Amino acid sequence: MIDIGANLTNRAFRSDLDAVMARAVDAGVTGILVTGTSVEGSRAACELAATRPGFLWSTAGVHPHDAKTCDGATLDALRALASADHVRAIGECGLDFNRDFSPRPVQEQWFDAQLALAAELGLPVFLHERDACERFADILRSWRDRLPGAVVHCFTGEEAALRTYLDLDCHIGITGWICDERRGTHLRDLAKTVPPDRLMAETDAPYLLPRDLDPKPKTRRNEPMHLAHIIRTLAACTGRSYEEVVSETTRTARAFFGLA
Repeated sequence: MIDIGANLTNRAFRSDLDAVMARAVDAGVTGILVTGTSVEGSRAACELAATRPGFLWSTAGVHPHDAKTCDGATLDALRALASADHVRAIGECGLDFNRDFSPRPVQEQWFDAQLALAAELGLPVFLHERDACERFADILRSWRDRLPGAVVHCFTGEEAALRTYLDLDCHIGITGWICDERRGTHLRDLAKTVPPDRLMAETDAPYLLPRDLDPKPKTRRNEPMHLAHIIRTLAACTGRSYEEVVSETTRTARAFFGLA
């Protein structure tokens, strides 16, 4: 299994990262993309990925929450990080009109700039969108034919948003949100409509711990080892076997990110 999005540089993993990765391997995880969400975070993700070649890879980008921190040096820093062989996508980038931690025009400016960088470098993009589907799609659409791939990470939207992204030839990343009986039940039907070759799985650890784990963990920290639970849920929703979904999502992730 490939976890296409885990925040392993988060301080939640500071004391036991080796044990976290060992548990992931024991659960069947064969690769993890470490998410970069700022220049410094992307640098840390890159450095971590270099310690586990063939198991860890990373992304380089600035999350919309942090768009307000971008300046004239940002794109040069991301471009330099992306020169590392284990950096396999630009992102996490996009728009978040739910929290608005950065002003919307600033989010839009740096989303567009990172799409341009990905097009320049021939890298896929790892995307974040929340409560911004229409504007997000407008900006992405202007670059889509120049990008080798685009995955909407942690998709939690409704049917219209999913249709928009599939029409833009995007891949879809599903997290433990699908296991949340309060907010994620709609994803169980929507997952059936995602073509198998466009579906990928992720934990977004340490966030989004699946709520229906049994027994429940002692803490709310999510880990890559729980990817197996997410894929079992996807299998149940789509009517395919667990083994099929493992094989499909792994094959799709390896092709999308160009993993050996």
